[in-house]
Amino acid sequence: MSSAHRILHGEFGRVALLDMDESLVPHAHSECHVLLKVYGEDTYFSVRDHRLPLTDKTAVLINAWEPHFYDHQSGAADTLILALYIEPSWLAALQRGLALSGRPDFFSSPCIELTPHMRHHADLLIDAMFSFGLVPQNTLEELLFNLLIGITEKHSELRHLARLRVGVASDFYDGRIRQASQFILDHPQGELDMEGIARQCGLSRAHFFTLFKQNTGMTPQMFANIGKMQMAFRCLSDNRFGTLGNLSESLGFSEQGHFTRFFRRHIGASPSQYRKVIDNYHSKSMSDSGM
Repeated sequence: MSSAHRILHGEFGRVALLDMDESLVPHAHSECHVLLKVYGEDTYFSVRDHRLPLTDKTAVLINAWEPHFYDHQSGAADTLILALYIEPSWLAALQRGLALSGRPDFFSSPCIELTPHMRHHADLLIDAMFSFGLVPQNTLEELLFNLLIGITEKHSELRHLARLRVGVASDFYDGRIRQASQFILDHPQGELDMEGIARQCGLSRAHFFTLFKQNTGMTPQMFANIGKMQMAFRCLSDNRFGTLGNLSESLGFSEQGHFTRFFRRHIGASPSQYRKVIDNYHSKSMSDSGM
């Protein structure tokens, strides 16, 4: 059974140490997503219809809104993974151009070779994660930024996109799909009337589903799952809604067990175990620490 060893929530997004030994369904995140192996057996993630290796010398880079999944191989040993889910707004506050990290075409390649310098920064961050509470919070955030800036400078389309003066991720989509996707994210509770949303966009159900997939790479339901997971993360982090049963009901699941399976298949840990290992903190800005 997969499990979470440590999860940090902050303005930067989420940083998690995940012990992976079961598959995840195809899913996506609103944050840019970086995966690094900590220890254990080499493994693979599937992105852009390719099975990509995650090893001591490689990292997997997943754009915001980019579908991906983990297909655990039967009989394979466990792998401890450092998973970064980074808010573009946090990066943009530190370096304005990095607001572009929220676009689905930001990373130039989904799998990269780590330079010794990158691997060193990754190992420093991993050590800080294991030592959380002993390492100053602003130091951990500085280590996170140093790792990300090293990766983005070498393996992103930042300069190219900046020259084109493109907008944020939502500008990537057809206006009708942009309207629909925002509505879907804003209504994570319960089941959505996709046919009604299609009508609001002036589209037939079939045309809506086709156009949505062409624009986002996802079905409307997969997109709706992003909204449900976002709400679940916020509630588990803030300990809102009290019990998991209440949270499950608020998200429209008829039984708590259905919510638990849904959550586990998207993140690799149960909601109860996830909440147990969350560390929340409000870090000082890195400018306060002298950066």
